[in-house]
Amino acid sequence: MEYQFTLQFKLDPRDANHKDLVERLGEAGCTDALAGLGVAGHLGLQFDREAISSDEAIQSAIAQVKKALPGAVLIEVTPDLVGLTEVADMVGFSRQNMRKLMLTHSESFPAPMHIGSAALWHLALILDFLSVRQYPVPHPLVEVAQTAMRVNITKETTLVDQRGHDTGRHALAS
Repeated sequence: MEYQFTLQFKLDPRDANHKDLVERLGEAGCTDALAGLGVAGHLGLQFDREAISSDEAIQSAIAQVKKALPGAVLIEVTPDLVGLTEVADMVGFSRQNMRKLMLTHSESFPAPMHIGSAALWHLALILDFLSVRQYPVPHPLVEVAQTAMRVNITKETTLVDQRGHDTGRHALAS
């Protein structure tokens, strides 16, 4: 099955030669990715990867990038944190329809991860909400969203654990 996802990395300052980066990524097997270097010091890779599962697709892509760019630090796997407009676009709804679903089902609609000028949700949780209600949701998108959320949460949990150990105190004090 083909899985579409994006990996965002912070680059090691020594990896400033963009042409060299692309060549190293190709040699490591990332020939199914489009590279974007829009933000200085960061690399975005949009993959269309054939694999048995989304987990295999994403984990193999991360491993290949780390092989090519050992100093790169994974920032985020997407799609994961999204706004209602993005979800609507992905599943073929209007933004107004998504908002109506959120308001009509306020008791069961997933809680946002961030509330501010723009609210953000884990895509996997909204897709699960839609699937339970028999809305058609593309299976590869569900699988990728679940894997992206799991990888991002694991990465952040590891970061919190490391900070807690580095400072000699609990990262989340009560």
